[in-house]
Amino acid sequence: MQATPKTFNIVLIGQNNRLQYESLLFAASLRHSSPDFAGRVFVAVPQPGPLWSQDPSIQNEDILNALRQLDVEILPFDSQLFGESYPYGNKIEALLALPEGEPFVFFDSDTLITGDLNTVPFDFSRPSASLKVEGTWPRPTLYGPGFDGIWRALYQRFSLDFDSSLDTSQPHDYWRRYLYFNAGHFFYSCPRAFGERFRDYAQTIRDEDIPELAGQVLDPWLDQVALPLVIHSLGGGRDALPAGLLDGSVTCHYRLFPLLYARESDHVVEVLETVAAPNRIKKVLKGYDPIRKLVIQRKGHKIRAMFDRENLPQREQVIRNKIKAKGLWMR
Repeated sequence: MQATPKTFNIVLIGQNNRLQYESLLFAASLRHSSPDFAGRVFVAVPQPGPLWSQDPSIQNEDILNALRQLDVEILPFDSQLFGESYPYGNKIEALLALPEGEPFVFFDSDTLITGDLNTVPFDFSRPSASLKVEGTWPRPTLYGPGFDGIWRALYQRFSLDFDSSLDTSQPHDYWRRYLYFNAGHFFYSCPRAFGERFRDYAQTIRDEDIPELAGQVLDPWLDQVALPLVIHSLGGGRDALPAGLLDGSVTCHYRLFPLLYARESDHVVEVLETVAAPNRIKKVLKGYDPIRKLVIQRKGHKIRAMFDRENLPQREQVIRNKIKAKGLWMR
């Protein structure tokens, strides 16, 4: 496997909502868990424009100052295709504002760095993305094509070789047979090349009449429908990284703080509470209720005591309902 370049860029999305607090926690966890990381760290921020009814940019000066103290660069970008109607499109359009030709890793803002990122053997010539994914899309209809027909139509639309994308160890028309990722992280050698293709594929899937997609819901799944096509077209795949590092010992995509306390390891909780503790960080994070109550006031440990992490309910909804019943659900 190709050695990791000495430096690569990190990008995540920041916005005038919970993402601004999550991005600060991400940056603090990176500096804590991977102090020798030498690449640039960008928080990409959508700018006001016709696709937003309100200003989406980070306007909280305390957050902006805290990010800068962690050597984070604020990267403004314009929304030209998605904006408020599909905010997941931020991760697509932000790529076009990154330095061209420099390897990058995108992370969702609701991620913590829990280990040394420099130990991950990225081969940036072979893009990939998070395999911490469930079979959320497509949902074949009774009279329509199955998984095979839907995915085959998409590969054919972009003149891609469908058969070479398949995991033939999995059964026909079972979702794991088909290339599918969580868009919580992905990487490649050039953000512009990746971003332009991601944008073009997503726009085509959204706007064109592709008969096999009739009855399929694309919101919020559009980014995860286009992503495997982009990765396959650029020579990547599902086996580009060793298992157990990203979404494992090095990163944690926690999604929501109640779920973090219910499900994640003691080490993840320790990292979260350690990086939120310094006064210069804590006083800023207090502006967001879930962090203030669950992390800073330690009410998350009440959630933690409700679950056996060796024997968690299989369905996330069961976890959510149990937390809600105790009045501790917040997002």
